[in-house]
Amino acid sequence: MTSFSYRDAETDCEGYIAVPAGPGPHPAVLIAHNWAGQTAADNGIADRLAAMGYVGIAIDVYGKGVRGDPQGDNSALMGSWTADRAALCRRLLAAVTAAAADSRVDADRIAFIGYCFGGLCALDVARSGDGRVKGAVSFHGVYAPAGLPPEPISAKVLVLHGWDDPMTPPAATVALGHELTAAGADWQIHAYGNTMHAFTFPPANNPAGGIMYNAAADRRSWQSLTNFLTEIFA
Repeated sequence: MTSFSYRDAETDCEGYIAVPAGPGPHPAVLIAHNWAGQTAADNGIADRLAAMGYVGIAIDVYGKGVRGDPQGDNSALMGSWTADRAALCRRLLAAVTAAAADSRVDADRIAFIGYCFGGLCALDVARSGDGRVKGAVSFHGVYAPAGLPPEPISAKVLVLHGWDDPMTPPAATVALGHELTAAGADWQIHAYGNTMHAFTFPPANNPAGGIMYNAAADRRSWQSLTNFLTEIFA
């Protein structure tokens, strides 16, 4: 494992970095984890991105050694961050700053993606107006506006969403489109029919709770990400 260590004020964070072969610097894609915290699954996404020619960085929102239960209820762990969105934004931008300072990264070509809670993180990075991030991608993420003073959104935004996701029902998806339009964003929302929450996570199997893996949506969303990264880093 190649760790990616950085700090947010007095807090140590420990993520994972995967670097492509060949001379750099390379475009970078930061990956925000779901509510369980940074895991091997996020590292695998970083490896997959490195194979495509990007520096993949699986970030650590919760802090070094703070992890939840991948199969359990992590609402309390996540809730401390969703309750203080300004602090969350600072933590996320600390990862962007660390990535931009890494000699292997092309600081002018950085994207930020995330899954579930991480999807909210990606949207909040876009909402911050930080111009270092060229694109933000939410996979089955939560949308909730931050309640912070709005900033113009300069990052291109891609939202990959299960239409039957009970955590982000259709009305919330429409509201997000209005929010992104008002912020002047270049945005896309891809909604997948007959698709629930956590559609990219193979172990997800709780249809009664609205959580279910969907192989077709998983494949289509990754292709959409691939196309999006090619566009923003051109």
